[in-house]
Amino acid sequence: MSGSATYRRNQCHVTARYCLDGASACVQGLRRDRISTMTDEVRDAAVTFDRAAFDEEMALAEEDRVAVLEQFPLDGWPTLPLQRYTLGQDSDQMTYCRLLEFRTLHLGSIKGGSAAKHIMYRHNSGEWRLPTALQDLEVDEVWARLRTQFVAAFDAVAANDFDALDDLRLLLYGQALVTKSLAIYFPDAFLPVYSGDHLRWFIRLFGAEPEPGAATWRLNRQLRELVARRPEFDGWTGLQVMQFLYRRFDPRNQRRTIWKIAPGERGRLWDECRDAGVIRVGWDELGDLGQYERDADLKKALDQQWPESSGRNLTIARHLLQFRDLEPGDIIVANRGLSEVLGVGTVTSGYQYEPNHVEFQHVVPVEWDVSVARMLDTPQRGWRTTFAKVTPSLLATITATESAAAGSVEVPDEVQRVLAALDYKGQVVLYGPPGTGKTRLAVNAALAIADRTDVIPASDQTRNEVFKTLVNSGQVRLVTFHPSYGYEDFVEGYKPSRTATGPGLTLDLTNGVFYSLCRRAARQSNQTFLLIIDEINRGDVPRILGELITCLELDKRGLSLSLPISKRRFSVPQNLRIIGTMNTADRSISHLDAAVRRRFAFLPVDPDPDVLAGNVGPLDLAIFLDGLNARITRELDADHRLGHAYLMRDGKPVATDEDLAAAVAHGVVPVLEDYCLGRAELLRRLLGNLVDAEAGHLAMMAPQDLTVALADEFASVSQVDPDA
Repeated sequence: MSGSATYRRNQCHVTARYCLDGASACVQGLRRDRISTMTDEVRDAAVTFDRAAFDEEMALAEEDRVAVLEQFPLDGWPTLPLQRYTLGQDSDQMTYCRLLEFRTLHLGSIKGGSAAKHIMYRHNSGEWRLPTALQDLEVDEVWARLRTQFVAAFDAVAANDFDALDDLRLLLYGQALVTKSLAIYFPDAFLPVYSGDHLRWFIRLFGAEPEPGAATWRLNRQLRELVARRPEFDGWTGLQVMQFLYRRFDPRNQRRTIWKIAPGERGRLWDECRDAGVIRVGWDELGDLGQYERDADLKKALDQQWPESSGRNLTIARHLLQFRDLEPGDIIVANRGLSEVLGVGTVTSGYQYEPNHVEFQHVVPVEWDVSVARMLDTPQRGWRTTFAKVTPSLLATITATESAAAGSVEVPDEVQRVLAALDYKGQVVLYGPPGTGKTRLAVNAALAIADRTDVIPASDQTRNEVFKTLVNSGQVRLVTFHPSYGYEDFVEGYKPSRTATGPGLTLDLTNGVFYSLCRRAARQSNQTFLLIIDEINRGDVPRILGELITCLELDKRGLSLSLPISKRRFSVPQNLRIIGTMNTADRSISHLDAAVRRRFAFLPVDPDPDVLAGNVGPLDLAIFLDGLNARITRELDADHRLGHAYLMRDGKPVATDEDLAAAVAHGVVPVLEDYCLGRAELLRRLLGNLVDAEAGHLAMMAPQDLTVALADEFASVSQVDPDA
C-alpha cells in the first residue's frame, strides 16, 4: 500500500487520540489465557494513579507530535531528502533525527548513547557512518534503501501487518528511533516506550515473559496488548501509561549511577551550574559526544588533541561516555577540592551539546540540592580528577542519612551482571587478566545469592567472615582446579579406604565435591546453592565434568542419568549455580572445550583504573595502570594486562612510596618478567627507563625515587583533566 492517497489517509489516522480501549482491534482474537495476570502491586498502583496530574505533560506531548507531523508528514517520506533526515548536516534546518532525539522529549526520550541509533549520520570529521552491511555502498544509495524501509514500515502498520516490520532488516540498526517514529505516526498501535530493556522490565511486571529475541517494536506491541487487556487501564492514553510505568516502576531505579563531577577547576563554574540546573564538563574540542560509538573512537580523538596525556585518555574516554549516557534519576555530587561537597543533584534529562556556549559545552541537566553542602572529615584521594565513582555509603555520609549505610544495600552493577548470567545459563565463567578481582566478584555474588548484600561494601575481613559462614553451612563450596584434579574428585570415584585395617589395598566409593553439593541442594529445594571453581581453566574440564556436561543445561536440570562408576542415578538440581574464574594470561577462552563454552556464560572482568583513583606523590595510579596496560596490549595482547589489585593493599589503593615500591617490586615486575621470558628488550619496552639497560631488570632505587620515576615514565599528575 503506497501513494499519496494512502499517506493522506494515514495522516488522518495519526490525529486520533492515544486511547487504549480494552476492546480495541489490536487485541481482538487474543486468547485470554495467553496473557499472564498482572501483579497485585501494579494493579493497585494503577487504581490510585492520578492521571489528571499530567494534563500539562499531555498537552506538551501533543504539541511535540504535531510539530513532527507538520515538519515531516507521512506523505512526504517517499521523497524525503537525506539532509532533512540525518544528523551532522551543515544546514540550520531541523532534521528528523534531531527533532526526535532532542525536541520531542514529552513524547518519550531516546537520548543517550551514540548517534548510531539513527542508523546513518555524518561524523564531525565529514565522514559518513553507515551500517556495517552497507559500508561498501554510496551514501545516497544507503539513504534510498533506508527511506524505502521506513515507508514500508509505515505502510505495514497502516495495514495492521505488524509482522512485516521484522522483515525490514535495515531498521534493526535503529530500533529505538524506529519505534518512536511508529508511536508518533500511529499512536493507537504503539506505546511511547522505546528502550528494549525497559520494555522487557515492564512486560514482566504484568506477569508475562518478553518474546525472546524480539525487536523493540515487537516488544512494544506485546506490552501494549498486556496493558489493553486490563480493565484498570480502560480509557487511558499511551502517554498516561508511560507516565504511570516510569513514575511508579522505573527500571532505572534498580541501577542508579552515582558520580562525583567537578564543576570546573576549583569549582569555578559552580554558581553557573547551580543557577542553571546543570553540570558542565570540558574537552570542548571533541565536539558532540553523541558522535562517538565506542571508547576507542573517543580515545583516538583525545590522543589527537592531547597526545601528552595518552596514558590516561582511555579512562577519560570511558568517563565522558558515561557522562553522556547519564539518565534521569542518576546522582551527581559536585565538589571543590578533595573535601568540599558543593551540592548533590539528581539528573533530570539526558546529555546536551551546546557548541555556542563559551566553554564547557558538554551539559547534563540536574536538579541540585545545596542543603547538603559540607566539608568532609576525610579528604577523598580520588577526587583529584573531574570524574570519580561515589559509593552508596559515601553518599549516605554526604547526605547525612542512615538508610543507605545500614541494612540491605543495593547490589553493585557488576554483581547484577553475574546474577543475570546465572539466571540465564545456570553457570558462568568470570575471565580476565590477573589481578582484576574475579574471585572477589564471585564471593560478592555468593553474598548476594545468600541475601547478604549488606556486607558487600564492608571491609575484606567482614566480607570474608560472612563468606566463611556460608561455606561452613554448606550453601557455598569453593574448589580450585589444577592439572591433577579429576572426575573422582569432582563427581565420584574409588579411593583408598581410611578405615581399612586388613592386609592389601581397600578402595571405598567416595563422593566428590559436586556430587555432595547436588545432593544437599536437592534436599533443600527452597534455597540456592553455589559452587565456586577457582582457576577453572587449569583443570581438564571435559574430563572433570564427564557426562555431567549435559546435565548442566537449565532445561536438562533434574534429568536423571546413571553414573558410569557406581551406576547410581544422579541429576543436577535446579537450585544449584556454578561460578568459575579464569585467568586469561594462563589460557584464553578459545582453548576451552566447545561443549563447555556452550554451556557456560562468559563475563569479562577487566582492569578498573577507577578503583585506583588517587595519587602517591606525583604518580596518578590510574594513569600508571592505564599506561602500562596500553604498552602490554601493544607488545603482547589484552589478555596479559594487569589488574588493579596489584596496586592495592587491604582493599584500598597503595598510599605510600614504600607500599608502591613493594607492589611494583613484588607484584608487577615479577609478572612482567614472566611474560617477557627473559627478553630484556621486551621488558624495557614495557617499563621504559625503569629497566637497567645493562642488567635487564628493574633498576634499584629508593621508594620515593621509584615513585618519581614512574610518574615521569607514565605521565605526571600535572597532566590533569581540564576541569579538575
